[in-house]
Amino acid sequence: MSNGNGGNPVVRWVKESAAWRSLFRQPYPSTSRTRALAVMNNVFLHLHPVRVKRHAVRYTYTFCLGGISFFLFLVLTVTGLYLMFFYVPSISRAYQDIQAIEASVAFGSLVRNMHRWAAHLMVLTVFLHMIRVFYHGAYKPPREFNWVVGVLLLFFTLALSFTGYLLPWDQIAFWAITVGTQMATYAPLLSNESAFFMLGGIEVGQGTLLRFYVAHVIFFPLIAAIFMIVHFWRIRKDGGISGPV
Repeated sequence: MSNGNGGNPVVRWVKESAAWRSLFRQPYPSTSRTRALAVMNNVFLHLHPVRVKRHAVRYTYTFCLGGISFFLFLVLTVTGLYLMFFYVPSISRAYQDIQAIEASVAFGSLVRNMHRWAAHLMVLTVFLHMIRVFYHGAYKPPREFNWVVGVLLLFFTLALSFTGYLLPWDQIAFWAITVGTQMATYAPLLSNESAFFMLGGIEVGQGTLLRFYVAHVIFFPLIAAIFMIVHFWRIRKDGGISGPV
């Protein structure tokens, strides 16, 4: 009978092979040291700390607002990818595609409403998360850099919501974007240039829809995802969730 330490020649050969050592660099985590090494040397397990402070596991301390915001971002990504199969960013087709999604596409109405409500909820949860962090003083050293990253993520969340507002190409979206882009003309520097860049011309049209579509499905999600990675990484490097002040 095998003693559990690789007495079987085949098992021992597999565990001594280069492929096995490349996957499992540490022995079986049976002690505190080996458990810590297994976590620190694994990119997936490294997302979670070896030890968690007592206050960090209290739901009423954070209300998991950061985690809920990230979950809503994942919901928006999945539902958005599904909607992209049935939407064309063209002023002659956009509104008809939205109507087709609502009426003809399998689960189209459900997925579109999930996407819309998740976007609204993400703006709310990110804003509440910022309030919670400010109230608990988690923006103070050594977390001031991560606070700046969080503020940028709030602006990216608002930008995602703003760029997605035009895509249905209905009257509400058209005039809302018209008013929103006109606000750029009151900027202190490069006002007219900023409005022209956002509109892709001198008025809301095909260029505007295409620019907002690319920004909504590629530019802002990619930038937001990169900043989220930095945000989560800094939480770990700054000692985890900040304690009560």
